[in-house]
Parts: sequence; structure tokens; C-alpha cells
Amino acid sequence: MPSSFGNALRVSVFGQSHSASIGCVVEGLPSGFKVDQGALAAFMARRAPGQGRWTTPRKESDTPRFLSGLNPAGATCGAPLCISIDNSNQRPQDYEELRRIPRPGHADLGAQAKWGGSQDVAGGGHFSGRLTAPLCAAGGIAAQMLDKRGVRVAAHLLSVGEAQDQPFSALDMDPPSRAELARQMEALAQGGPFPTIGKAAGRQMLEAIEAAHQDLDSVGGVIECVVTGLPAGIGSPIFDGLENLIARACLGIPGVKGIEFGRGFEASRLRGSQNNDAWQVDGGRICPVTNNAGGSLGGISTGAPVLFRLAVKPTPSIARAQQSVDLELMRNCPLEVRGRHDPCIAPRAVPVAEAMAALCALDAWLSFAPEGHPFSLSEERDG
Repeated sequence: MPSSFGNALRVSVFGQSHSASIGCVVEGLPSGFKVDQGALAAFMARRAPGQGRWTTPRKESDTPRFLSGLNPAGATCGAPLCISIDNSNQRPQDYEELRRIPRPGHADLGAQAKWGGSQDVAGGGHFSGRLTAPLCAAGGIAAQMLDKRGVRVAAHLLSVGEAQDQPFSALDMDPPSRAELARQMEALAQGGPFPTIGKAAGRQMLEAIEAAHQDLDSVGGVIECVVTGLPAGIGSPIFDGLENLIARACLGIPGVKGIEFGRGFEASRLRGSQNNDAWQVDGGRICPVTNNAGGSLGGISTGAPVLFRLAVKPTPSIARAQQSVDLELMRNCPLEVRGRHDPCIAPRAVPVAEAMAALCALDAWLSFAPEGHPFSLSEERDG
């Protein structure tokens, strides 16, 4: 079964963590769009390994090769877009022991039960977060297409352990809140390699990651993502709703264990009078006064920012000894994981969340556009 998602825009990934290359095939991209290769490289660099002590020291250039889908001028040509990324820093020998001793917190045991030892265990094989590199390449292109229509995507680390960043100002639709959200998104666009709005929060998160690293351990985090400028009416009820598309794609990001939209689980503690988003006429458009729903009702966009959060678990590969089993001897045994691993995978997953949001927003617009408002690259920006 292919590792793919999407409707009108179909994305499939291939490869393993230590295979010769990894990549993806994207079908359904609108034709005639010239990809900004410089902007794409900058976007992918945010996910790349080796940026500091808070990432794995594995060095990979993550340079995408376009095998098909672009014409000689560098524009999408209507054919499926095939992107390949070489794995230039392979060390499969670090994982030989895992063929018989599965790692706690990983898919090793499930893969063994499913494929009976034929699976590639090195670096997690096809389960690896390495597969998010081509997804960032595809999502970076989708984000450029959306930007042409005035749609912006941004994400940040809301928390790591107990350290907290300021949340996106996206739950209220008054002018000061909208101005603050624009400021926050601009701060992230102009910020450094660590993805927080507040610099002090970033320092606290780095301290939490370093403390876990020194303890031969790891730590998790929460990613908050927002999509602005998406017009009302995009999506579908029931199973192909806007939230459904985003949730399915984002739960495919290795390490993501939960997702919520708008107020999320907090809404379960409110009354309807507190959680409902009242409607108002603003500048000739109908929009909600608040955005507790997170930009979608009934699976269809409301015109408010689409806001969601992802819970990312602590990196399961840690240097301290853990209990596991020897599959050959069928007995309990200790395991100390070798190799190169992030003490916190959440920072590098931030651009992946943006990539998935962009791919899903573009897919929803292409698949379930409001009547008379199809996605078109020839139209002027809406915002």
C-alpha cells in the first residue's frame, strides 16, 4: 500500500532513512508556476539536521533533485512532480543490533510482526523522520503557490517540556488581534533557526533540551500552526473536511501523537455560549467575532485563520539503558541505543507542520473550492 495522502493533490513518499535516496511524487499541482528555488532551499534548511546541539549531528545537504514535473524554465508543467533527495551520510551499521532487539517507543516490533524480518531497520527505515525532507520540498512549493493567492502559513514551538512561547493571536478577530498575529508571523519569518516568537522562550526551551540531553534522555513539545488568508467555503462535510485532511496528514509526521483545532480540548470545559463564534459584518464580509473553532466549521473554512496544534512525543531513541527483548532468544534484555538522534524532534518538525498545512490547504482548495471560486494562479492576491 502506498504511503500517500490527498485528493486532487496527491502526495506519495518513498525511501528509507539509510537508503540511497528518499523522495516524493506529487500529482495534481497546477501548471505554469515557476518555483523559487532559493526560497525553497531556505525553507528546507529549517528542517535539515546538524544545526546545533538540539539536533542530530547527522549531516545531510537535503538538496532536492527534480526528476520530472518541471519544464526547462523551472515551472510546473502538469506532469507528476518527482523529487529525489540523496542520503549522503549513511551509517546503517549503527542499527545492526536492532534486527533482534526492538527499541522502546519505536515501530520496530510492529514492523517485525508485519514483515517478519524483511523490513529495513536502519534509522527506522520507512518509519523515519528522514522522510519528512521530501515532504518539506513538496510543501514548500505548495506554500509558494498559496502565497500567490494571499494565503500564509506559519508555525512555531508553543512549548518544549515546561517552557512556553506566546501563542498565536488567532482566537480573536478584532483589529488589534489580527495586527498582533501579523506581527508574530513576521517575527517568525525574520527570526533565527530556533522557531519561537519570543527569544526568551527559545532560550528556556534550549535549556530544557540540553538538560534532557545531559541526562541521556529526550523531551517532547507542542507545535502551533496557523494558515491565514484562506477564503471561506473551502472544504467538505464529514470525512473530507478541512480538519480531517490536516489531521490525517499531520498524524503521518513521525512522533506526532495528537492534534487539536482552535480551542481544542479546552472547548470541552466551556459552555456553548462561551465557545460559539458569533458572526459580524466586517468590511463587506461576514466573519466570526472570535475564532474558537480554529477557522473551520463542519469541515468547511470560515475565512478566519485555520489554527491547530500538534503534540510531539519525546524522541524514543535515547542513550540511557532501557528494557527490551531479544527476539532470537525470546528473553528480556537491556538496550542502549547507538547512532545519532535529536534530543528533541519538535524544533525540526515545525517546518514539516507548515509543509503539511500548505499541502492540505492547497488540496482542499483544488478539491473542494466554493462555487465560482476555483484555485487559479493567474488571479491577483486576495490579501
